[in-house]
Amino acid sequence: MYAIIETGGKQYRVNEGDTLFIEKLPADVGETYTVDRVLALENEGQLQVGTPLIEGAKVLFKVEKHGKDKKIIVYKYKAKKNYRRKKGHRQPFTKVVVEKIEVNGMGTPLRLSKGDTPLAE
Repeated sequence: MYAIIETGGKQYRVNEGDTLFIEKLPADVGETYTVDRVLALENEGQLQVGTPLIEGAKVLFKVEKHGKDKKIIVYKYKAKKNYRRKKGHRQPFTKVVVEKIEVNGMGTPLRLSKGDTPLAE
């Protein structure tokens, strides 16, 4: 089972137990953080796609640590004009572990019967 979520302006495919480095979250180390922007869920070969989100679905993260990424150098200049600017940037991140993927308070999504369509109408 996996879910496709959106956090920090990016989309991630997550399974339970995965470790992710995502944009910095407003949570302390050791806390549980919930993301309810679930775009799609897959369980036992059945894909459920939201329009645009799946109602009642959420992913629980455990925050492991906060940090900064490697420095990137931004350099701009204009030839023959003695104009040079050098800047460094380190993007803050949060390391999280996916604890649980829930739908409507349950650990796994409901199974669809043969006649049901996974897409919401």
